[in-house]
This record gives sequence, structure tokens and C-alpha cells, in this order.
Amino acid sequence: MNNREKYRTVRGYELLKRDKEQLTHSMEDYMEMIYRNAMKDGYIRMNILAEQLNVQTSSATKMVQKLAKLGLLHYKKYGVIHLTDQGKEVGNFLLQRHNIILEFLKLLGVEDRILTNTEVIEHGVNIDVLKYIHLLNSFFNSDPLVKEKFEAFKENYDNN
Repeated sequence: MNNREKYRTVRGYELLKRDKEQLTHSMEDYMEMIYRNAMKDGYIRMNILAEQLNVQTSSATKMVQKLAKLGLLHYKKYGVIHLTDQGKEVGNFLLQRHNIILEFLKLLGVEDRILTNTEVIEHGVNIDVLKYIHLLNSFFNSDPLVKEKFEAFKENYDNN
């Protein structure tokens, strides 16, 4: 940590991040889910999006309208949602980030509430840390013996 960096509360870090970026955590979740569906079908319907995110359709509509104003997607009332090119880039990044964190937790052996833990971590990780996590995932996956050694170390560690 350099001398100019100061400690903050988690909320303080979130506010700093929000000043630099346009998307809230909730917006990111919507974009990731829209992107997941757009990869398969090219679009998603509002009722399906709401169902997949376990929210009311009215809440999903409000969020989609906000994302449309940011130029990330196209939506017409009672129609389908299509991502813009910028929305596809954002969605792709968010899905990759999710998958990197999920893979990392699996490599560590996390099983309990893995999706919840992935969601919490992915919103707080910065791009530089994400790159190192991806690098570590790649390192573990590059050699099965590395994973085996880690598993043995972990088992021995847990038994002490």
C-alpha cells in the first residue's frame, strides 16, 4: 500500500468506485444475466429476466430502462431486450469476471454457498486483482500435480 492510499469503510470504497464507474452492483448483475441469455438466443424477454434474477417484473423494467439510457441495450415496452455493441462488451467482461472468481473458489475447494460467495467477491474485486486471480487459476490448471499438491497441503492443514 502506498503512502497516499487511505483506509476506508467498505461503503467508502463503493462510493469511490461509483464515482469512477457508471454501473452499480445491481446493474452489473442485470447486464451479466442479459448477456448470458443474449449469447444463447440473441435477446431476452423482461418476464424471463425478472424470473432469472428473482425480482418483480416492474423492478426489472426500471433497471432495464436505466441501462437503455446508458446505451447498453435496446428495449421497447412489451418487447425484447437486445444488447448494443457496448452492452455486449460490458456483459462479456462481467461474465468473464464471474467465471474467473467461480473457478478460483472451486480450485480452493469452496463448496458451501459458492454462488453467493462468487457474487460478493466479483463486485468488490478490481481489474488488477482479477488479472492475478486469472493468472493463478491458469497456473493451477497448467499442471495437475500443482492441484494435487495443493489438495494434499489443504488436507494436512485442515487436520492440524
